[in-house]
Amino acid sequence: MTILDRPELDLPLSVAMRQGSMAQHTDAENATFTSELMAGRINEAGYADYLRALRVVYAALEELGREMAGDPVAAQLHDPALERLEAIEADIAHWSGGGTLETDSPAAAAYAARIRAASGSATKFVAHHYTRYLGDLSGGLAIGRILDRTYGGTGQGLRFYDFASIERPKVYKDGYRERLDALPLDAAQRDEVVAEVQEAFRHNQALFDELSGRMDAYRR
Repeated sequence: MTILDRPELDLPLSVAMRQGSMAQHTDAENATFTSELMAGRINEAGYADYLRALRVVYAALEELGREMAGDPVAAQLHDPALERLEAIEADIAHWSGGGTLETDSPAAAAYAARIRAASGSATKFVAHHYTRYLGDLSGGLAIGRILDRTYGGTGQGLRFYDFASIERPKVYKDGYRERLDALPLDAAQRDEVVAEVQEAFRHNQALFDELSGRMDAYRR
């Protein structure tokens, strides 16, 4: 196959990543738990369990980020201002009344294992970094507003959606995409990034599917 047979190689990397993972992204968004969360029909216990699963994922991602921070490609995206683990733990404490941070979620454990398996691979790190953090700065902020209305409009227990160090999320996202598009990756590396984004969304969907299986306990 020649470059002439690969029109997607002419796309900016950020566009190729979005388009290449659109089907997996849609599947994750359409999971029952996701739909019910967006509709304001998940109770506080269900949301706390969701956060516990996310804690496992972000612990792995932020550990990997610190490990990869010296890599010239990964360093273009790594930014401590994006880190969510401390905020997730504070939110769990709020919604669980100081209960456990731990979860026995197999889906979260598998997702974290996939992230840790990216150790040493800048392309795979980029894929996971993009999938989580750019999503947090996009749809995640909208989810935060919905949850604030769902849970009383106090703004409490929603630090996960508060990027205090990023005053203008749209400007940050635009700059993030520019940095993605400027990464010096060849065709094979671009393919690896897109394939890993697809895997990240599959793991995200598996996490939502797992939570969807507990809807009898989670519905408001």
